[in-house]
Amino acid sequence: MAIIWNNLAVLVVTVSVLLATNALIKIWSLIKQRRQNESDLSVFPCPPRHWLFGHEHLGLRKGKGIQMMFEFTKNYSHYFQIWIGPFRALLFCVHPDTVKTILATPEPKDPLAYGRLSEWLGDGLLISSGAKWKRNRRLLTPSFHFEVLKPYIKLYNECAQKMLTKWSHHSSDTPMEMFDCVSLMTLDTLLNCIFGINSSCQERGDDNTVTYVKAVRNLSQLFVERMAAFYLPSFVFLHLTPRGRKYTHNLKVLHNFTRSIIQQKKRLRAEGSSIKKEYVDFLEMLLDARDDDGVGLSDQEIQDEVDIFMFEGHDTTASAISWCLYNLARYPDYQYKCRDEIDEMMVVKDNDEIEWNDLQCMPETTMFIKESLRMNPPVPATSRQLTSPMTFPDGKVAPVGSIVVVAVNALHHNSHVWENPDIFDPMRFSSENSKKRSPHAFVPFAAGARNCIGQNFAMNEIKVVIGRVLHQFELYVDDSCPFPQPKNTLVLKADPGIFIKFKQRKLKI
Repeated sequence: MAIIWNNLAVLVVTVSVLLATNALIKIWSLIKQRRQNESDLSVFPCPPRHWLFGHEHLGLRKGKGIQMMFEFTKNYSHYFQIWIGPFRALLFCVHPDTVKTILATPEPKDPLAYGRLSEWLGDGLLISSGAKWKRNRRLLTPSFHFEVLKPYIKLYNECAQKMLTKWSHHSSDTPMEMFDCVSLMTLDTLLNCIFGINSSCQERGDDNTVTYVKAVRNLSQLFVERMAAFYLPSFVFLHLTPRGRKYTHNLKVLHNFTRSIIQQKKRLRAEGSSIKKEYVDFLEMLLDARDDDGVGLSDQEIQDEVDIFMFEGHDTTASAISWCLYNLARYPDYQYKCRDEIDEMMVVKDNDEIEWNDLQCMPETTMFIKESLRMNPPVPATSRQLTSPMTFPDGKVAPVGSIVVVAVNALHHNSHVWENPDIFDPMRFSSENSKKRSPHAFVPFAAGARNCIGQNFAMNEIKVVIGRVLHQFELYVDDSCPFPQPKNTLVLKADPGIFIKFKQRKLKI
């Protein structure tokens, strides 16, 4: 027995020494990484930071990250360093000149941020790089040609009308939280336009699509918490925690939901029983896509693209529409001006639908939407990792391996770029004023090679929904509800929510 205990003691000591040695090696590696980051980015300004927490103590994890970025941008007009904890350094670009430099390249996304996101969204267009990204981008681009998008307008109208019908039964004295109902509407639109499935998710409160929307929100919040807190355990160990189990459960919900859509589509195609429609849905085009050698997308690639568009196609658009509705309620003069434009356009129609040709006849409403996207961009930031040195216009160089962040929200509120950036003014986007400004001052859908492939799909849907709302309802801010504070998750949300009142109009017949 003594021998056994002695051997066990030796084993425990050996394991302890190995673990301690490994920890010391890891710590030394991180210290070297910190010194390297400080050296690599030494030419770029860095706001004062804590030796351990970096810039986190200034508000990154307390819901004050947006305001912190705005304050930094006032002092550092083009770029600045942000440290997440003691070891991870990011270079934030907040000026059109520096933003253009990074967006003009096809550099891959930040592997740490987007690598963790890949567990959710796979290796599709959002995350992939190199030859795979180029091939898949080429295969998917025809799916967003205007001739493909044109028939979707009818479905935008139908899904918007379902939401407005629900609104008509809601008391005009009671405020409603916008993001919940708008998320279901954009998801309904997506399932119809992109996957050819009529889910009826807006009519049935217990539909599994409601569970899907909640899963997206849960995963978004978990991901942001993980990225903002350097000391949380890795995702390997995270799965053993309550937070990790919640993450795994919601991930399963998402993947099962999208996988079932793909299987249903394949089954219908195999049976030859696909319903003949006036449009070709996105999944059909994914299944039919072929490169020059006749090779199509694998099942996994289709799954990845489906997961990405299920997320980007409804959550980001829901954010854009929700904030736009709030801004209409908050600025009644602009609301009336946009409504007059819509009413004038509708007066010659025999129905309430916004049609394809109408999208070019809404200049006031379009300027309003763009100003709302400037003030509240759905995707607050995107990050890249440099595979080659990057030289900015002032001659400063970011070396290979640097993580460069396009801080869209900070760029859109940069007082060195926009006059009185906190003032809501749609006239910024008049033809005359737009010509005076760099096109890279306004990038809600990014720009360059890796811009949002679905931006026209999104803008068309936003225009239709906003036009339909303006024609049928008057919107009001409820002073009893707290002011919505922009909240950075993967998509810009509001804390505690976006609440507005609306009153149905008595339309002249």
